[in-house]
Formats: sequence, C-alpha cells, structure tokens
Amino acid sequence: MILRLRSLGDLVLETPSIAALHAWRPDLRICVAAEPRFAAVFEGNPSVSEVLLSEGFVRTALELRRHRFPTVYNQHGGPRSALLTAASGSCWRICWDKFQFSFLYNVHVPDSKDFCGTAAVHTVEHRISQFYWTGLPRGPIPRAEVFPQSDAVASVAQLLAQNGIAPGDPYAVLQPGARLQAMRWPAPKFAAIAQWLVETHGIPCVVNLNEKDADVSEGVRREMRRCIIVPQPFSLRNLIALVAGAKFFLGNDSGPAHLAAAAGLPCVVVFGPTNPVHWRPWQTPHRIVQTGAAFKSLRGDKSVAVQEPHTIQSISVGEVREACEDLLAEMRIEPKPGVRMD
Repeated sequence: MILRLRSLGDLVLETPSIAALHAWRPDLRICVAAEPRFAAVFEGNPSVSEVLLSEGFVRTALELRRHRFPTVYNQHGGPRSALLTAASGSCWRICWDKFQFSFLYNVHVPDSKDFCGTAAVHTVEHRISQFYWTGLPRGPIPRAEVFPQSDAVASVAQLLAQNGIAPGDPYAVLQPGARLQAMRWPAPKFAAIAQWLVETHGIPCVVNLNEKDADVSEGVRREMRRCIIVPQPFSLRNLIALVAGAKFFLGNDSGPAHLAAAAGLPCVVVFGPTNPVHWRPWQTPHRIVQTGAAFKSLRGDKSVAVQEPHTIQSISVGEVREACEDLLAEMRIEPKPGVRMD
C-alpha cells in the first residue's frame, strides 16, 4: 500500500515510483490510497492494482486493516497518514526519518541530505528514496504517466469542436490559477501571451479554471475572453484528456503543470515562492520563469523562500514570451495558418 492522499500534482508525481516498482516486481499487487477527487490520476494505470478511496479516517483505517497489507509506504508524512499507517496493522510501516509521529514506523528512510548527498532534490527523487531504501534497485527513474479515458477524450473533443478546434489541430492549455495568490502570474499577462500564441504561432488556447479559482475566475474570464475557450471547470478526467491532446502548456506552478509533464507536453511554468528544484516539470521539455527567490531547504522535497527580490506579479510578459518562443522553436511546433482572434 502506498499512502499519498492528495493533492493533484503530488499524486501525479507518485507515478514514476509506482512504474519503477512494477517494472522491477510485476508480481507485486500495488495499491494506492487517495482521496476520491484525485482517483482519476490512476485510472487506467497498468502498474496500479487498486485505488483505495480515503473517505473519512475510520472508514479508511478499517479498509486498510481489512486488506492486510504486509507493507505500507507513507509517502504523505503528515499526522493523519501516520495514524492510518499505524491502523493498517502492517508488518512493515515505512516513512522518512524525523517526520511527524515517527515512532509509528519501524522502517525509517534517511532524508535526501543523507540519502542523496544534497539537501534539495526533485519531489520524484525524494519519493522514490523510500523504495530504494527497501530494495528497489537504483536506476533511471521513469517519467510520470496519466492515462486519458476514451469517454473523456470524446467529451473534450466535442467541446473543442464546438469552439472551432478540430481533431488533430494544435492547441495550448493555459493555467492561470494556483493554490496561493503569491503563486499566480496576473491574468492580463496570460491574456497577452494567449493573443501572441494565436496571432504569431496560430495556436489557439484553452484556459483551465477549477472550483478553487472562484476568487479569480471572473477576472480571468474578462481578461482572457479572446483566448478561444474559457470553459466551466473541467472534471479531473476531462482535464487529463484535455491536457493529453494539447501541444503546449503554459501555467503557474500547479497540479495541471504536472499533468502536462506526464503527457509529455513542452511546458513553460511560472514560479513564485515555490522551489523549481522540487517542482519543475519532470522529464519533459520545459522552461522555467521565476522571481529569483532564494530558498532554505527543510527536507528533500520542501523548502521555504527566504528571499524573493521580485514578486510573481512583476515577471514581465516579455520574459514569459521569450521562454515560450525558445521552447516552441526547440520543439519545432508548426503553426496552423489562418487562425485569428475575433
């Protein structure tokens, strides 16, 4: 059992470790515990035998106990997941050293400073250290993977067709939302890039907003109304399908950025007070635009900004456009002639 209850980006970044474990030991039954709203991340994944939906502490604890897992990897590390690990009754309860309630684990994995020789590593490298410590042979780490489902692909294709994007036409996905205000590049600047992508490269844009973007959605819709499509929030299944069919991604550091990397899209990601060392797109062509923040590492996958000379709002349209231009040229993404903005 692998415990990683949330969030979107964190669960997408579990898939490289799961793929490596399955490739090494295809006889193992690998199960994942996650909150229901994120379960679609693992839908269709051939390395995952079962997704156990975490729906309340007592119910989840009873389900873990009922399954009699011999081994539980706590990839979350918080108090709730620690107590669930203990409640599972598993023989082997694994987490990193010096995490909360560490006395509940009987296998303590060194943090990245001791394990990898550096204080800050990519989140994927931090996560896979638990499996390396317990027997997985070290080797190249796979890319993240998500698997769009046929009904979701059809639903998204219908929406795109209604807005003038035919099957096979290139389009970009833009992600102006993020978890915190300090992580959001301004919507008017996204709109300027969207206009440039359409007019210069012939790439129409689809803007993703979710329920948590309610405080910025009105402004985004106003500023980005000429970006071809600003639909109502996608379900996660449809978002996976939307991203998988795109040719390019531009967004803030967010869960959809990791979906885009898992789909192999070239990505331009704008960073504020979060550390690109931990959260940059994993194993896909990308460019990072950032504020010049300096970070203090707390553990392998966690840092805090101790100095940020500029805010994310101060990053210019020109900086982001230059990153997009450079990546588009590298990927040789051909423009579709005749696309115009009404």
